Amino acid sequence: MTDSMRPSGDHEPQAQQPYQPYSVRPGSPADPSYPYASFAAAPPVPPAPPGPAGTGTRRRARGRGPVALVAAVAIAAAALGAGTAALVGNATEKSGGGTATPVVNANATTGGSVSAVAQAVGPSIVEIKASSGQGESTGSGVIITGDGEIITNNHVIAGADSVKVTFSDGSSKTASVVGTDPGKDLALIKVRGASGLKAATLGDSDSVRVGDQVVAIGSPEGLTGTVTSGIVSALDRDVTVSTDESQGRQQGGGSGGWPFEFGGGRYNGDVGSSTTTYKAIQTDASLNPGNSGGALINMKGQIIGINSAMYSPSGAQASGSAGSVGLGFAIPVETVTADLDALRDGGS
Repeated sequence: MTDSMRPSGDHEPQAQQPYQPYSVRPGSPADPSYPYASFAAAPPVPPAPPGPAGTGTRRRARGRGPVALVAAVAIAAAALGAGTAALVGNATEKSGGGTATPVVNANATTGGSVSAVAQAVGPSIVEIKASSGQGESTGSGVIITGDGEIITNNHVIAGADSVKVTFSDGSSKTASVVGTDPGKDLALIKVRGASGLKAATLGDSDSVRVGDQVVAIGSPEGLTGTVTSGIVSALDRDVTVSTDESQGRQQGGGSGGWPFEFGGGRYNGDVGSSTTTYKAIQTDASLNPGNSGGALINMKGQIIGINSAMYSPSGAQASGSAGSVGLGFAIPVETVTADLDALRDGGS
C-alpha cells in the first residue's frame, strides 16, 4: 500500500529480518525444545519441562494433522496419475500390452483408435455399382448378415438393372434388390450365393451425443474402403432428398453427389418435386460422392448411421471438383433397424 492510500494511524510496516538458519532464539520454532521442531537439524537435548497436563499431547496431535493431510493428498494425486496413465495406455498401446478394451468385432485389436475401428469394421463395408440405361452409379453398403444382406441408400440403387458388390478383399459378386424405402432413402440388397460374410454390429444411435468421435468408411469416387474420421457435429438435422428414381444416379468422377436440401438451402442439384425428409446425424468426417450407403461408426466399432448426403459448394459442382467441406449427413441406425422387416418384405 502506498503512502497516499494508507489510513491514518497505521503503523509503519516492520522490516523483515533475513532468515538465519543457525541463530536459535529461545521459544522459536528452531528451538529444539519447541514442540513443532520435528524437522530442525539440532543436536539432541534433554526434553523440555512438561507443560500443563495433556498440553504436549494435544499439540503433537494437532501438529501431525497437516502432515497426515499432505500425505493423503499425495496418495490421492498418485492414484489419479495412475488412472490417467491407464487411460492413455488403453488409447495408445498395441494389443498384448495392458488391459485394453477391445472394439466390437475387433478380437485382439485395441479399442479407442481410428485404426482399430477401421480394422474391425472394414471387412463389413462394400462398394456398390448399380447400372441402368442412364449409366452407372457408385455407392457403398453395409453387410448386416453373414449370408449377404446389405443395407445401402435407395438413391444408390434406384432404377438399377444390375447391381455388383465388391468386398474389402477385392472379390466381387452380383446382388439383387430385396426391398426399397424411398421415403427413408434406404434399400436392402442381397448378394447371391454368399455365406460366412463378416456382418457389422448395429449400435444405438439414440445414445449418440454431439462431439462424439466417429469414423466413416465407404467408396468415394470408387476408392473402396476409404476411411475418414471426425465428430458428430449435430443431431436431428432435417434433410430433404428426392424420391424420384431418375435423380438416383450418383456418379463417380466428381459429379457432386446426391441432391438434397437442409436449412432452407438446396445442394448438389435440384431434388425435383417428389421429396422426403428425415432426421439425420451431421458429421464433419469427410464424405464424398460414392460414400452414400456406407457406415458412420462409433469408437466401439458399432454402426450408428448410414451415410447419405454431403454438401459441396455450387461453384465446386460447376467446375467438376466437388468435395467434402465437413458437412456430411447420415441416417440414424435406429431408422434402419425399425425399417428392416419392411425392407425384407419388399419395402414400400
